[in-house]
Amino acid sequence: MAQELSSNWKKLQAKIKAESTTALPSSSVTKTALKRKVDDKKITQSHSKRQKLQNPVKQQQEKPSAKPTNHKPNGKPTPKKPMGVTQSSIIAKGTPTTITPSLALWAEDNDVSPEDLAEAYNLGVKNNASLAAAERPRVNEGLAPGIEVGKYVALDCEMVGIGPEGRESALARVSIVDFHGRQVYDSFVRPRERVTDWRTHITGITPRIIATAREFDEVQAAVADLLKNRIVVGHDIRHDLAALQLSHPLGQIRDTARFAGYRQYGHGPKPALRVLAREVLGVEIQTGHHSSIEDARVAMLLFRRKKSDFDVQHASRFGLPTEKTTASETASVNNGRGGTESAGNKGQAAKSKKGKKKKKKH
Repeated sequence: MAQELSSNWKKLQAKIKAESTTALPSSSVTKTALKRKVDDKKITQSHSKRQKLQNPVKQQQEKPSAKPTNHKPNGKPTPKKPMGVTQSSIIAKGTPTTITPSLALWAEDNDVSPEDLAEAYNLGVKNNASLAAAERPRVNEGLAPGIEVGKYVALDCEMVGIGPEGRESALARVSIVDFHGRQVYDSFVRPRERVTDWRTHITGITPRIIATAREFDEVQAAVADLLKNRIVVGHDIRHDLAALQLSHPLGQIRDTARFAGYRQYGHGPKPALRVLAREVLGVEIQTGHHSSIEDARVAMLLFRRKKSDFDVQHASRFGLPTEKTTASETASVNNGRGGTESAGNKGQAAKSKKGKKKKKKH
């Protein structure tokens, strides 16, 4: 009995030992699973490396770009912004709207007029229509206070009728503006003769206005002082100078009515000022009562529009200015002589002298 027990016990122990050796513990199972995962990962990596080595071009084509492209709502890609800071930005081209203080001082030291400086930098000429009406006329102000008059002025006058049926003209208003259209002088004038036609429907001038006007001699002296040594712009200006009983050197006159570049706009020998204003400047004037301030500004604008051509025409007719001619022109202005008629008389006198010399030779 005891021998059977021991033999059965031995068999049981042998069986348990056999089962324990065949069954693995949980820790060993976990280690085995982890080892398999690591081995699988190594296999995958090695496989991918082989693919990269075998097809490098294909991998590069399939690789997505590192910088995604921005898209607008409409689906169009936005262009890339240029590199750099503000110095790299594109600067808009254009002309300056003001003159720097240093440039103004340089111009003053080198005897360059403000008008020539403004013309060189193309200042204040972009909108001619607004320039003509920028400043409201200060009627009958006389000489404008605190204004520095430059090299160029524009002159225009309004007349009343005198003599039989008012056919002749007498000065009733005179206006002067500078190169930029700013009012320099404006005054009503009391005619010396009896007025037979006030021409109110044209000028708006009435006997009540003339009752408080300045005397002719006072206005004439003020205007002569303003015109002296300056280039005078006007439209058919000989009539204005005749009404003022003044003369001015031909070399210092720029007449828009006699400018060759504007003849195409006239049906007769000279175009009307309102036609030039409409065709050249695109503005309407003289729709109501005529204004000598407005007409003077338009004449200056017409001159400025073709200033270089005016200068060429003037040089071809009178030659380039010299110190001698400038001095003689100044003297003629100071004496209240010269101008259109005196220049013509001087020419006739010179011709007569040449004729006398030829006769003496024969």
